[in-house]
Amino acid sequence: MEEKKVLERLQRQCAKAEYCSFDVRRKALKALDGDAEAAGRVVEALIKDRFVDDSRYAGAFARDKASFSGWGPAKISFALRSKGIPREVIGEALSGIDKEKSSSKLEKIIADKYKTLKEDPAVKLKLLRFGLSRGFSYEDVAAAVETVLSGKD
Repeated sequence: MEEKKVLERLQRQCAKAEYCSFDVRRKALKALDGDAEAAGRVVEALIKDRFVDDSRYAGAFARDKASFSGWGPAKISFALRSKGIPREVIGEALSGIDKEKSSSKLEKIIADKYKTLKEDPAVKLKLLRFGLSRGFSYEDVAAAVETVLSGKD
């Protein structure tokens, strides 16, 4: 596909949803049959025209994953790092997450998981593992598990 057409198509996509430079580069490379030089020019044009902004993407990604998916900071950070987002940008994005909402979301997902494990003798261990797999710190998960178990027994 022609470079100009790829640029226009990606501009339309970026106007509808937030993308990071990693994702856009991958899309451009595919559309341009692996022409890395042309893909680089397309990505640079998208960044210059503010269709793509990794900082903006990281902030939106962190807020969405924390609010809707119940992800903790570690899981969000890992996902952003895998997309080539710099650590300082990830730090800024994570600082935009509301700690109160995040902690209440953790308690809710732990409570929901507890309902499926009530009769299990290893319920506490499984809840701890589940919370940690969602990317929360051990201290936060342990506190949420204690709150849930003390309120449900």
